[in-house]
Amino acid sequence: MDIIRISLLGICGVVLGFFLKGTRTEYVSFITMGIGIIILGLAVDKLDYLFRMIGKIQQSLSVDPEYFLTLIKMIGITYIGQFSAGICKDAGYQATASQIELFCKLSVMVLSIPVLMALLETIQEFLG
Repeated sequence: MDIIRISLLGICGVVLGFFLKGTRTEYVSFITMGIGIIILGLAVDKLDYLFRMIGKIQQSLSVDPEYFLTLIKMIGITYIGQFSAGICKDAGYQATASQIELFCKLSVMVLSIPVLMALLETIQEFLG
């Protein structure tokens, strides 16, 4: 039922922003940021559960903990990047939003290089 609460919160924010867009356009960005921060606050329980489950998976598998840390970093980068880019787009700064998205994509690629290298080494051991 959390999705209904989050959806209603988002819709209320959009409607409020729609009404203020004609009279107080400077408040629309603040409403967008506020709604985003409230939703992030409500998502903390989900993140806590996610981290606990990743910890359990890490304990049950013999995988380097660095890979799980990399996965968590990637999730954080994508969420923060999407949130920031969305705010920039709502404020009318498309170019800044595109630059944020590009930087996030590059950051995820840089983080994934060690994982890719380990995968290639494993494949090479099986083939060699």
